[in-house]
Amino acid sequence: MQRQDIQRMIEEEGVEFIRLQFTDIFGRLKNLAVTPGQMDKVFDNRYSFYGAAVFGNTYDYDDRLYLYPDLDTFMILPWRPQQGKVAKIVCDVCYADGRPFEESSRYILKQAVKKAADKGYTLIADPECEFFLFHTDENGLPTTTSHERAGYMDVGPSDFGENARRDIVLMLEDMGYEIESSLHEHAPAQHEIDFREDEALPMADSIQTFVFAVRSIARRFGLYATFMPKPRQDVAGSGMHLNLKLMKNGRNIFADASGVASQEAKWFAGGIMEHARALCAVTNPSVNSYKRLLSGYDAPFYITWADKGEKALVNIVREPDDVKVELRFPDGSANPYLVLAACLAAGLDGIENRIEPKTVAGSEDKNTPTLPEDLKEAVSEFVSDDVLKDALGAKFSEIYKEVKHNEWRAFISDVTQWEIDNYLTRI
Repeated sequence: MQRQDIQRMIEEEGVEFIRLQFTDIFGRLKNLAVTPGQMDKVFDNRYSFYGAAVFGNTYDYDDRLYLYPDLDTFMILPWRPQQGKVAKIVCDVCYADGRPFEESSRYILKQAVKKAADKGYTLIADPECEFFLFHTDENGLPTTTSHERAGYMDVGPSDFGENARRDIVLMLEDMGYEIESSLHEHAPAQHEIDFREDEALPMADSIQTFVFAVRSIARRFGLYATFMPKPRQDVAGSGMHLNLKLMKNGRNIFADASGVASQEAKWFAGGIMEHARALCAVTNPSVNSYKRLLSGYDAPFYITWADKGEKALVNIVREPDDVKVELRFPDGSANPYLVLAACLAAGLDGIENRIEPKTVAGSEDKNTPTLPEDLKEAVSEFVSDDVLKDALGAKFSEIYKEVKHNEWRAFISDVTQWEIDNYLTRI
């Protein structure tokens, strides 16, 4: 797109607000809204903000950074009213002179994609995004309450969220996304929407827009959408399974000439398994993430692989016309830019060093390695993994370690209801 194309669309569609969006270290979408009269300033990259916002205001960084719009990401948001429409543009975060801000998660993914491209590889990603639709209270605030009892692939009337899910799908298609399927997941009020595969950077952008759209449309139904991995103890948690493949010279290198899984697919899976414990700091970056992984509700915990349909940490999935490597441990609390950058680096390390995947699902024993049991353990693994630190950048990795250690300390200093229930009258 060119700036004149965007100006024309704004005028013809009656757009009154444009959201300039970027993503912070936690994967949360940030934005600065402008009116059409300010678009020349937008195109000239003259909008700035205090850089602490990139780190979720949890890290001391006072310098001003600038928003450089990626014009190809301009999109009118269809769930807004016909009068006074709202559009969005994804922005890169830069210094005043136009140099990329190295600690921006979108830039980190761009660099990872470039390194892979220099070796002839293109990463294609296909996520499976799960979320809950809960009721809100009388003040419009979110709860963890739902009165439905629907289960896997159930339909209405037992699926209370069916209408909201349908509207989400239709509006995403209005935005240009190709939705492959949607369904009710295992837990009551839990849903999944899967959209068509794409290259890593546009897919990360799409995941961010998807989360924004789901939450916005759910509000119209009086519901709250959460991608929290484990919002309720008594039911399955939500993941974000990733199906990945590598293209080289227009061919999926995970499939050999006969269409079965190639040695490269196994090496890629081996690289993911080799770095899985450290990857968790990025793919499962919240305290709550480990409540899902340890829950026993179909979430992976042992570092195993499979290629015959078993539910392992890493599956090599053979479809009629495709082969992909499925990662079943990531969840929706993750920053998609960091996840794809880190997983790409781990998988390529597997290919370059011919790392064979080890334990096959179903053959676990007491010596089988497992994922970390908590965020602290995951971050400790991350800081010892040179491949991942190189992929994300030394300075970013140091900041990320500090931020996540602070998050862990805040958690363990909190007195929980479990402690009151179990210790107050016993000690």
